[in-house]
Amino acid sequence: MTDIDPGNDLWERFISGSSSAFSELYDAYTDILYKFGMRYTDDSELVKDCIHDLFIDLHTYRGNLAKQVNVKFYLLKSFRRKIHAAHRKSSLLNFNRWNSDDTFGVNAFAFSIEHEMIVDEKQREMLDHLAIEINQLPERQREILYLRFNQDLEYEEIASMMQISVPTCRTFIYRALKQLRGKLEFGSIALIFYWA
Repeated sequence: MTDIDPGNDLWERFISGSSSAFSELYDAYTDILYKFGMRYTDDSELVKDCIHDLFIDLHTYRGNLAKQVNVKFYLLKSFRRKIHAAHRKSSLLNFNRWNSDDTFGVNAFAFSIEHEMIVDEKQREMLDHLAIEINQLPERQREILYLRFNQDLEYEEIASMMQISVPTCRTFIYRALKQLRGKLEFGSIALIFYWA
């Protein structure tokens, strides 16, 4: 599992009733949750509503929450459930993004504007090629790669979030990287780890 989350102190203060810790927690994780939610839908208002609902629930039930958690993992997992529930209730979601087995459809992979500003032309071409190849992977593999390399979640956390076994999670990542390795030069593959 990951080291103790830097949000742990905030989390413990929040559970103890600190309103300033609640605000700090919100500020620290809102952008992460927003970017994560936008991987599943283009409806930014829905994502914002789910974030709002998540924090209302946290505040309401804070007395029942565990003190020792990986805060980032806990919030991502809870938020993923919120989006899933919203999907079931809302006709606003674009349903062709969702698989028939009711798992999340992940939006196309793209590197952020920060990456575009930093890299030189050769690296930019490699990133573009890498994004094209990642977008050809099955949705579950893309989601697992995103959680592992963009959100730095451990295999156990990803497996729990996606309701699969740890060996299955490792197999998904192994197959995705093997497929990418077969289509890309080494430098492009290394960028997954560098930009994650």
